[in-house]
Amino acid sequence: MKKGLIIVESPTKVRTIKKIVGKDFEVAASVGHIKDLPKSRLGVNVDNGFEPEYVTIRGKKEVIKKLKNAAKKAEEIYLGPDPDREGEAIAWHIAEELKSLKKPIKRLLLYELTEKGIKEALKNPGELDPNKFESQKARRILDRLVGYNLSPLLWEKVKRGLSAGRVQSVALRLICEREREREAFEPEEYWTIELLFETEEGPLCAKLKRYKGKAVKPKSETEAKAIVEDLLKQEFLVSKVEKKEVKRKPPAPFITSTLQQEAWRRLRFSAKKTMLLAQRLYEGIELGEEGAVGLITYMRTDSVRVAKEAQEEARAFIKQQFGPDFLPKKPHAFKSRKSAQEAHEAIRPTSLLRTPESLKPYLSREELALYDLIFRRFVASQMAEARFERTEIHIVGGDYELLASGQRLVHPGFLVLYRTDEEEEANLPQVEAGKSLKLKEIDPKQHFTQPPPRYTEASLIRTLEEKGIGRPSTYAQIVSTIKDRGYVETEKGYLKPTELGLLVNDLLVAHFPNIIETGFTARLEEALDEIEEGKKERVELLRSFYKTFEEVLRRAEDEMASLKAGVPSGIKCPACGEEMIIRVGRAGAFLACSRYPECKETRDYERNEKGVIKIVEKNRETGEVCEKCGRPMVIKRGRFGEFMACSGYPECKNTKPISTGIPCLKENCQGTLIKRRARTGKIYYRCSEKDCDFILWQEPIKEKCPECGAPFMVRKKERRKEYKVCPKCQYKEALDE
Repeated sequence: MKKGLIIVESPTKVRTIKKIVGKDFEVAASVGHIKDLPKSRLGVNVDNGFEPEYVTIRGKKEVIKKLKNAAKKAEEIYLGPDPDREGEAIAWHIAEELKSLKKPIKRLLLYELTEKGIKEALKNPGELDPNKFESQKARRILDRLVGYNLSPLLWEKVKRGLSAGRVQSVALRLICEREREREAFEPEEYWTIELLFETEEGPLCAKLKRYKGKAVKPKSETEAKAIVEDLLKQEFLVSKVEKKEVKRKPPAPFITSTLQQEAWRRLRFSAKKTMLLAQRLYEGIELGEEGAVGLITYMRTDSVRVAKEAQEEARAFIKQQFGPDFLPKKPHAFKSRKSAQEAHEAIRPTSLLRTPESLKPYLSREELALYDLIFRRFVASQMAEARFERTEIHIVGGDYELLASGQRLVHPGFLVLYRTDEEEEANLPQVEAGKSLKLKEIDPKQHFTQPPPRYTEASLIRTLEEKGIGRPSTYAQIVSTIKDRGYVETEKGYLKPTELGLLVNDLLVAHFPNIIETGFTARLEEALDEIEEGKKERVELLRSFYKTFEEVLRRAEDEMASLKAGVPSGIKCPACGEEMIIRVGRAGAFLACSRYPECKETRDYERNEKGVIKIVEKNRETGEVCEKCGRPMVIKRGRFGEFMACSGYPECKNTKPISTGIPCLKENCQGTLIKRRARTGKIYYRCSEKDCDFILWQEPIKEKCPECGAPFMVRKKERRKEYKVCPKCQYKEALDE
């Protein structure tokens, strides 16, 4: 008989753990949850303490049978699913299935899948945590109560197949409200004035700041010109030179949200992709003769705590690799958010002996990029501060005050390993107070205030975290869900609500304003934390929530407008002059005549930057003819965007994608790039030739590379600036603003 059976949720973990525990233990996987609420009914008894009705997930009966057979042969059972609420629920359901065997059942909290981490967990096993399970149960029931009741309402009022979630609907609301802000935004003109002086050591550029002690903010060209004319009459001298040392502390090691944000900003990985890659690194990678090893600690965490031995390892690594000047006198300590689970550590490498360079043969390009990011961030978090010398030169000319500022890097500290966007250097020429300056030129510049930017995945996750919505295990799921449902699409890296998303959000906000409100959702998250801490009862929370929700739901069922009947658009029908209404079909929202079926006119539409609806010209001609019947090809719009179709439809059903006119990059391929939209809403470009697998995820620019002659460049954003980059030789050039 085996000494013990270890059950985890992932088959990948099985391979990693087996290598370490040896022959005394059997290791098996549940392959995720084994039980859940039923799909075809509510599965929650609202009249009897909101008790859930758990059923075995389809396909899991055989898994449970195998786990029982393995458990019969073991002296003890150790349950090691992920150390979070979902993992606790998996462990609890497995325990319920195995309790009839009357074997000791212990809980393993595996924060890192290394020999040290696994043996430590086996030496100090814990008990199943009823409070953590109650918290997960409450969250699952809340989501079911909202989703199961709201989704059928959307089927009835909008179209079948739609769904709404408790937290996802709040995220959609944030994105839609930002879009409305952008539509309502009115740009304001303003001017800045820079003066260029000649000095013995080179040019000195200063910005105009004040006139007679008050800030100068010209609002028009006339105002700016008047100031320039007055400045030309002045004599300028240096009134003061200030120098001071500025220190920049290293960033904290990654938690889930900051990892997702940085992976998006630096690597352009979606939150979902980041977590899939991180899961692989955590569960174990085959390292040749060493076998499968977990390379990072648990990746769903909101704590920046670092174990003392990990800090000591980092300090030894820094001293050896960079020298004592890069080592702070004592380890840096970082403060987690108030609600953080401090039992977890921050995300870090399990061993600094496994440098990114040493792992190149074993990791995919994307796995290596993410590991390198985690490795650098963790080591940098324990390095010395970066030190700058900041210089401010104050200049006066009559009643005008100017300022020239710059900074010089004195000691790079952590920046040798982990650069940020904030260390821009601007060396100023040496000048002395009281010295007169020779004016070379004055440069007035016109600017306009910009609307608030759309959310990126990174900025949305940061906002959700700041507002207390969701938890580390849910951020990636929230973003991917609203994209998969077709409520949001990705445009040039930003999240833009689709027409369907705007329409659904308007209905939900109108009838459930408090249920999908950020403050209310954050308070629910806090209540779930209190259940986990044993400070609140699950039934108490559910009863309070459902009482409010049920009342609002009943009103909405009676009062919510039906998009199937149509929403007024303010647009006149081109065929009969009556008002057109917005309806939703398989291909998305469209305009239909309100006199249907007497008038069957339909049109596609789009909104301008102010949100005003505009009819898209129907069947726009392309100048091409159908190769099958010779009729003109026209542009039509479908579920995944615009395409070309024969004007002879339905007699001729020939269709083809719209070409960008940019040639494919593959050698000897005659195809051109065509624009496509993925199911997630993300735009990509693929070759028009069916046999060619060339795909491009960046926007192509129809411009030859000046370095290697490649037929096109691609648009890339780095450090908040846009560049055109050659996809072949990586030649890079800043795009004109």
